[in-house]
Amino acid sequence: MRSQLANPHDRGLKPSPVPGAVQWLLIGAFVAAVGASAVFALLEHWRRATFVLGAAMLWLSFVRLSCDSARVGVLAVRSRRFDSLFTATLGAAMAFLAYSVDSLGS
Repeated sequence: MRSQLANPHDRGLKPSPVPGAVQWLLIGAFVAAVGASAVFALLEHWRRATFVLGAAMLWLSFVRLSCDSARVGVLAVRSRRFDSLFTATLGAAMAFLAYSVDSLGS
């Protein structure tokens, strides 16, 4: 029986071949990167925070493609393809902008 909270955009998708424990590790790496970005932001290293958050978004695009929607939870908004493309585009833009801005000695 399907859950009421199941992602309707993922109907008919095959389950991920990646083992469940590995999927949790992939998601945990994303959460750790977001946490590291928050620490950088709190320490007022905004360029590093933005770059790490952009890299985390790029990682999330891989996670979204390789993990089941039920396991990814609230990070699965639309279809796998759309979510991956959106997070990869946003992450690449954030990382590029953070890398390209002059550091001004910081």
